[in-house]
Amino acid sequence: MFGLRSLRNRLAVVFGLIVLGAIGTIYLTVTPRLQERLRNQKLERLEADARTNVEGAGGFADTYLPGRGKKPPLKKRVVNQAAAGASAEVLILEVHEEPLSLVGKMDSVEDGGLDTADARDLGGFAAARTGRPVARTQVFGGSRYAIVAYPLIQERPADDGEMAKEVVGVAVFDDTLDEVEGNVALIRRQILLSGGIALVIALGAGYLVARALSQRVARLEQAARKVAAGDFSNPIRADSDDELGQLAAAFDDMQNQLARLDRARKQFIASASHELRTPIFSLGGFLELLADEDLDEETRRQFLDQLRGQVDRMRKLATELLDLSRLESGALELRPEPTDVGQLAREVAAEFTPAAQRHESIVVLELENDPIELDCDPERVAQVLRILLDNALVHTPAGTGVRVSADRRNGHVRLEVSDRGQGIKRQNMPHIFEPFFTSNEEAQGAGLGLAIARELAERMQGRLTVRSAPGSTTFSLVLPG
Repeated sequence: MFGLRSLRNRLAVVFGLIVLGAIGTIYLTVTPRLQERLRNQKLERLEADARTNVEGAGGFADTYLPGRGKKPPLKKRVVNQAAAGASAEVLILEVHEEPLSLVGKMDSVEDGGLDTADARDLGGFAAARTGRPVARTQVFGGSRYAIVAYPLIQERPADDGEMAKEVVGVAVFDDTLDEVEGNVALIRRQILLSGGIALVIALGAGYLVARALSQRVARLEQAARKVAAGDFSNPIRADSDDELGQLAAAFDDMQNQLARLDRARKQFIASASHELRTPIFSLGGFLELLADEDLDEETRRQFLDQLRGQVDRMRKLATELLDLSRLESGALELRPEPTDVGQLAREVAAEFTPAAQRHESIVVLELENDPIELDCDPERVAQVLRILLDNALVHTPAGTGVRVSADRRNGHVRLEVSDRGQGIKRQNMPHIFEPFFTSNEEAQGAGLGLAIARELAERMQGRLTVRSAPGSTTFSLVLPG
């Protein structure tokens, strides 16, 4: 697959976009703040140097205030010392006359620097009027400068005898910010260069990781297609503990369950076909025999009895197959209602009185005197009891007794059907609830009864268990109540 339709390409592009977004965020948010911070630091240092040189001993206050009598060479030397200490250019503006005007008197450089007009415009007038320092950055001559205008203040006697402060000049410090701009530009170039390298690495690594993930997904896709085609022979083994590994493990469990269901389905179809084929062939044979006109009435009556038996067998098999199919598909609806389970057990046991007499057996009831009330589907509970009673009479020798009991224990209602037969062989115990399994080859049933009973018990939120030993077998239906 090509382009963005491929999972590996899409994942690689996503990784690249994440890295590109991080680079763009750094470039557009971090560098402007860094530039502003470096400019502010430059201004703060320049203002601190201006304060030291204006207010400190031997500084501009001593040199330029009227009445101090300093000569121009000394003034020039003081200005140059201040400029050297501050690594800046210094221009002194003095208040010349009223209305307020500023005149340049001394510069720290012979040529270049701010002229008097520039110094006045870039903070000199504001410092002279307010008597407070003015700090700013300004683009001048194609370059950005850090500029600090610091007022020179003198105290003079006022008419009222008090001392009054008067601004007699302004010291203007300026320094280019080219170094700051250069450093910021270098950082920006390094961000772009490093970001480009990181982007290439991220795209490559993302592609490789995405390729490995897509290969694992492709394995699952191939396995899913084989399962869809009915091939369950290729198990998927989990190769890691991550999400895809867990998905592979879950898929393998699903494949195993589907394989078991497929085997069960095929076995079910084969067993159902076999069970249906036997009575159908038998019916065909009896019909051919009945077509013989030379049959006497006694033989004809025996054949008809055999036909009825085979029809009953097919009817029972069809009913059981339908019940099992409805249970497995979830189409069977339960209709719970308040039920006296003890009375229900009596009624079901009474239905088996003729069968027990033919079997020369007695059905013994062990029930509590008080009603055993339970919210359940009485028809389905009765169906389970009928299956268990029929199973007990079919798989036990003639003359053995069958016991039916019902009681309430630990918040559950327990119904039990016990017989005194030969018991169930140990190797058959794990399979007795499987469809079409019969432990007695001579039995006429299809082996669906116990499978249906187990499904019904689970649908009613209960369980069906068995205990068996030589001479005793007990099936227990336990329902929440």
